[in-house]
Amino acid sequence: MIESTYFSGMKMARTISFLRAHKRVFTFWLVAIGAFWLTPSWSEAGPFYFPLFFAFVILIASQPFWIRRIVCLGERFIPGKPRRAWLTVIASVVYLFFFAYNTGPYISPWEIPQGDSTHLTLRHVLFEAPFWWWFVGSWVGFGLVMVFWTVDRATRAAAWVYREARKAAAGHAAAPMPGAIALDPPSPARRRLLEQAAVAVSAVPFVAAAYGLLYGRLDVEVTRPRIALARLPKAFEGFRIVQLSDFHISPFMTAVQIRRCVTIATGLKADLVVLTGDYVADDPAAEGDVVQALAGLRAPYGVFGCLGNHEIYTETEDSITRLFAAVGIRILRQERALIQSHREVLNLIGVDYQQRRFSRDHDGHLVYRYLEGSEKLVMPDMLNILLSHNPNSFDRAAELGIDLTLAGHSHGGQLALSFVHRSLTLVRPETPYVSGWYEKAGSQLYVNRGIGTTGPPIRLGARPEITVLEWVREV
Repeated sequence: MIESTYFSGMKMARTISFLRAHKRVFTFWLVAIGAFWLTPSWSEAGPFYFPLFFAFVILIASQPFWIRRIVCLGERFIPGKPRRAWLTVIASVVYLFFFAYNTGPYISPWEIPQGDSTHLTLRHVLFEAPFWWWFVGSWVGFGLVMVFWTVDRATRAAAWVYREARKAAAGHAAAPMPGAIALDPPSPARRRLLEQAAVAVSAVPFVAAAYGLLYGRLDVEVTRPRIALARLPKAFEGFRIVQLSDFHISPFMTAVQIRRCVTIATGLKADLVVLTGDYVADDPAAEGDVVQALAGLRAPYGVFGCLGNHEIYTETEDSITRLFAAVGIRILRQERALIQSHREVLNLIGVDYQQRRFSRDHDGHLVYRYLEGSEKLVMPDMLNILLSHNPNSFDRAAELGIDLTLAGHSHGGQLALSFVHRSLTLVRPETPYVSGWYEKAGSQLYVNRGIGTTGPPIRLGARPEITVLEWVREV
């Protein structure tokens, strides 16, 4: 019995020793598997698959990195010098609690009650807001750490190559050429300084995330693009359309805040108002609240809309369409409406969310080709305007001869480096059509950045947007 216990202990010790010796390999594979599971399928992501995969690798790897940094700070500042193991356990338990609380409704097979989903409560402030602040700050911050690490390694490699080249040119095995400047390996002090600088700079995203959470997500911008249309009827010269999109009613985009946007939109005195999908976030019970918040929208030529992917997730497509109809807002679902002014007419088309097949995104309205079956809605002899939540349908719309597509879905990237280029985003990098105006083969697209948020209730570099599009005749 003693011998059996001895050998069991030896086996356990060998196993632990093996895991420690190969922990980097195991960590790498766990991170890679997690990133693969989170990344959308190749058919939907297309050329953005690998950037998305890399972004998720950074996200997953950032969590143990920052937890370790917190443990190190605890060892330094907490009186009594608690053992690292206990600090690691405490930090891990706290992290797992926040992670399970905020992601449980999405990954759990059981129904997890989340309470009121349309009002900001103390529970949301204490348990959800800090988690999303950490989520964004740790993700972007670790990305900056990796940039510092890459620059450091590249600099050291270049120095080594240069040093070896000088040695070879001088014909010496070790000694440098007379008068040459010695390139010594970086000292431990220099490396520590570089590491401290990297961590200091990587703290900036945590400050930026706090700004985006407390202010950026509510800082609504009214944009006023002018759209030149070759086939615009004379009666519609100067016609003005207000576009709103991606409301995502939630504790961080309440009915009161949506009504504020409605007030702004009403004050713009547009001829027509269009809504391009995603009225709810994750709670189907919130559909009545968002419809009532939008019920005040009015325009001389009416208020029209289409549905987004979150109406599919929440299975509210039919019910929310009926609720909108009851307040005078018409949702176009694979149908068209003729807008007439002074005996001249334009064709307004609306479709449900367009999603390619073989995607894990959802099970509804999957198509082999965007706008499949919508060809019959296009009127070749008049101006055609399309409301389609997914901007990726634009290429197909151009093929069908649609003059102008109005879309949303991207949130302008939501976390974006728009001051560098509007396509540099973290939240919606799977589309080349992120925000603003695009043109292709005589067809045009405008992508609205939306009002609400998805995932992190944070906006950076992509302000909430209400669009006023003014149509002019192309000369």
